[in-house]
Amino acid sequence: MPKAKFRDPADREAFLRSVVNYLDILESFDEGVILTDRDGRIAFYNATQARIDQTDRDEVIGLKTTELYQLTDETSLIMRCLLSRRPVVNQHLVYRTRYGRIANTICSVFPLFDARGELVGSACFVRDYHLVEQTVTSICSHTLEHPGSEARPGRRFTFDDLIGEHPSFRRIVQTAKTAALTPSAVMLHGETGTGKELFAQAIHGFGPWKGAPYVAINCAAIPENLLEGLLFGTVRGAFTGAVDRPGLFEKANGGVLFLDEVNSMPLGLQAKLLRVLQEKRVRRVGSLEERPIAVKLLSSVNEDPHAAVEAGRMRVDLFYRLGVVFLRIPPLRERRSDIPVLARFFVARSNRELGRHVEAVADEVMDLFLEYPWPGNVRELEHVIEGAMNVVGERDRLEMGDLPPYLLRARPPARAAPPEPEAERGGTFDLKEAQRAAERGAIRRALEAEEGNLTRAAERLGISRQLLSYKLKRHGIRREEFRTRNRRPG
Repeated sequence: MPKAKFRDPADREAFLRSVVNYLDILESFDEGVILTDRDGRIAFYNATQARIDQTDRDEVIGLKTTELYQLTDETSLIMRCLLSRRPVVNQHLVYRTRYGRIANTICSVFPLFDARGELVGSACFVRDYHLVEQTVTSICSHTLEHPGSEARPGRRFTFDDLIGEHPSFRRIVQTAKTAALTPSAVMLHGETGTGKELFAQAIHGFGPWKGAPYVAINCAAIPENLLEGLLFGTVRGAFTGAVDRPGLFEKANGGVLFLDEVNSMPLGLQAKLLRVLQEKRVRRVGSLEERPIAVKLLSSVNEDPHAAVEAGRMRVDLFYRLGVVFLRIPPLRERRSDIPVLARFFVARSNRELGRHVEAVADEVMDLFLEYPWPGNVRELEHVIEGAMNVVGERDRLEMGDLPPYLLRARPPARAAPPEPEAERGGTFDLKEAQRAAERGAIRRALEAEEGNLTRAAERLGISRQLLSYKLKRHGIRREEFRTRNRRPG
């Protein structure tokens, strides 16, 4: 075992002084941590890394990484980072220490620079492959409980939880209900926050798979070198440390498998997934045996799949296989008439959960909600209302001051509306009151023309029936008076 150390102990001390405030934190990491100087000599080596390598920490301080590990400047990720001065992120590395220990790891290495921009060393973070795999599998296993099981954490979503009356949204919900009754694959397309996971769970709970397993995995959140084994399973000996373990396809057999953000899956893995879907058989990594599977496959994409295909990020044949039924969930800005309905729902839920007593939302707050573009969609609206309900205190109405500052800053300037003739004559209304007067007049004229029929009046105004109902309540207009006023004598 070579004993090469720092040429001058002061070199190590000077290096450590620059990061000494962080050493206690790095020591407590559940990942291995190695700090080196710019030559690749180990200056810090935490207890977790010692367990991964099965080495004595005192014996490795001062060694170059190529002295501790059977690696060269080309194969060592630390040396590669130091030579290129660029990070190396989430790289799979199987290495052998000078003690003969073989480690199967996922490593990230980052160059360290001083205040002058000079390279002073590197920070390497090491995760044991099998611990990562066990952690991810444990997370995924939370979705394997059958509905109704007391062991299942979190709530289950059904179609009753999909709030909205906008025609485009109701059409998507109805199509999803129909698709839930067949074994065909369903692809959900929607921006972040539109409710793809809610739709997936609702489809599972509505169809014949209601009592069967439901398994969900976010393909974008799992490292590429873990995803294949998680999906298809592994057999002992397939790679260093591999064990016999079923994949998510096997665990979801007879039920529903939801592949969230499937467009982020590497193309090579997409080809293997396509083969499984075509043959309805899965082969564990390292095995020659094929096992039959029958799953209702749901998937989601957070970008236009046609654009992903054209850009080469998604195989066209996989898209056709996954998108037998294609559901585009509209963003909230395309169904603004649902905002009052959703707002009331989230307020009522927060009342129950937070012990509040809010009965209304101020008109100017609702105006802002209806104007704001909601880039985070329904999820953003939910979080905004939850945040406001936390600060509303004992008041019974949400006010502008309860909203987060970024929402107030994003409010667009008021738009002038054609004034109602009576407002123009009076000359005493400000701009907002003129807008309200114009809106009241338009609503009253539509109700007059349609003899109080809400559906036809909403169509005449170009808004949904639900939004018209909200505006009637806001302006204190009763549709009954229009029915009575225009009723013809019998």
